[in-house]
Amino acid sequence: MVIHALLAASLAMTSMPATALQARVDCARVKCLALTFDDGPGTTTPALLKILGKAGAKATFFLVGKQVEKRPEIAAQVVKQGHAIGNHTYSHASLPTLRDDEILEELKVTQEVIGQATGQQPTMFRPPYGHTDERVLGLADEANLAQVLWTATTLDWQLRDAKKIKAAVLRLAGRDGVILMHDTVPATVKAMPEIVTELKKRGYHLVTVPTLLRGKRPQSGVSYF
Repeated sequence: MVIHALLAASLAMTSMPATALQARVDCARVKCLALTFDDGPGTTTPALLKILGKAGAKATFFLVGKQVEKRPEIAAQVVKQGHAIGNHTYSHASLPTLRDDEILEELKVTQEVIGQATGQQPTMFRPPYGHTDERVLGLADEANLAQVLWTATTLDWQLRDAKKIKAAVLRLAGRDGVILMHDTVPATVKAMPEIVTELKKRGYHLVTVPTLLRGKRPQSGVSYF
C-alpha cells in the first residue's frame, strides 16, 4: 500500500556532506520550499547551478541515467555544490508500461551510473511523467528507493516562457512545498534569478528535499507527496 508521507521522514543521501550543511535549517520553525529539477543534467544545468550558488539556494535534481552518462562532470558538480540528487530512471520511460525486470533495470542501472559519476547513490527516485502504481512502488522497494513526487508542477516544459514560469512558481509556492521544474528548459533557467529573489523576499528558505523532509530515514518503497 502506498503511504503518502509529508514531513514524516528525512531523505538524507548516503555520504552527502554538502546536504548536511542545511541540517541547521529547521523547517518546523522557518518557511521552507523545495525546488526540484528533472531530466538533467543538460547543457543549461551549469548556468542554473551558478544562479543557485550565487543565491545560496539548494535544490534537488532528479537525474536521468542517459544524461549522466553524457555529462558525468555536471552530475558531479551538482553534488559538489550541495544539492540533493535522485534517480529519474535511465531512459525516462513510463514505468507502469514496462515489465518488472525492465523497471528494475531502469532503476538499478541509473543507480550505478550516478554512483560512478558522483560517488554516491540516491535513496530516492521520481517516476517520469509521475506515472507510477503499486507495482512500481514495490519494485522501487527492491531497489532500496523511496518515491518522491511533488506538491505542484509549473509545466515549464510546456510554457517555455520565463515570465510565465516565474508567475507559475510564485503562484504555486507554499510552505513545505515541492515544486517540479526542469533544468533542461532554458526559459526556466532564465527565470530562476528573479524566482529565487522573490521567494526569498517572501521569507522562504530554499532547501533540498532531504532538508524539507526531516526526521526518520525514509523507507524504501514509500511514496512521499
